[in-house]
Amino acid sequence: MPAAPRRTALVAALSAAVALGATACGPFSDDAKPAGPFGELTGSQIVDKAFAATRTAKSMTVDVDEQGSAEPLKAYLSLDTQGRCAGTLTIGATGTVELIKPDDKNAYMRFDEAFLREQVKEDGPEAQDAMVKELKGRWMKGPVSDPDNKGMLELCDLKGLLDGFEQGASGIAKGEETTVGGQKALALTEPGDGGETNTVYVATQGTPYVLKIVTKGGEEPGTITFSHYGKPVEAKAPAAKDVVETG
Repeated sequence: MPAAPRRTALVAALSAAVALGATACGPFSDDAKPAGPFGELTGSQIVDKAFAATRTAKSMTVDVDEQGSAEPLKAYLSLDTQGRCAGTLTIGATGTVELIKPDDKNAYMRFDEAFLREQVKEDGPEAQDAMVKELKGRWMKGPVSDPDNKGMLELCDLKGLLDGFEQGASGIAKGEETTVGGQKALALTEPGDGGETNTVYVATQGTPYVLKIVTKGGEEPGTITFSHYGKPVEAKAPAAKDVVETG
């Protein structure tokens, strides 16, 4: 069975991004209160409001593009509070994993050829060919309780992700009004402790959800986009003929 993809950097990227507002310092001030879609609310109050609203979401899609000092990581996952999750992870220039978690019992993963070959690259071409022949195009099914699946499935924990939103920061500056995915948004910016700058984009119409977080500079620059709030998650188990049992 192929090893679970490296997930430390992705978890770190998510944790760092959603922690925007946990601690703040720098030259930006809450004293300036220009008119705008949130009236007289300060930048920090708007971010708190957005995080609180986002925490109430029952489902969403998270699109991660993290360009850290290690391998770049991309993820596109739809997940909900009922434990359903589906999407893809790409590690480095190659190595994509498709993931389906239809319930709290089983998870299904399908690895592309580049990922499969990487797992047995030390064993030579014959072993690689055998791995590809056996598993390419097939889903590997394993119980959610399997420790080998724990790292991967952490990314499907919507409650855990939303609980990472911290509140009570100061020094968040209001920016320009713009659009994110066709939705009107307000940009709010905070300098981080590691030389990075974090900008969070908050919906200005309807529920003030967080729509995007952009981190520039620092060790883990990248973008996380949040969309499809409240939409059903399509996480149907694959056909039995396409599945390999792993545990």
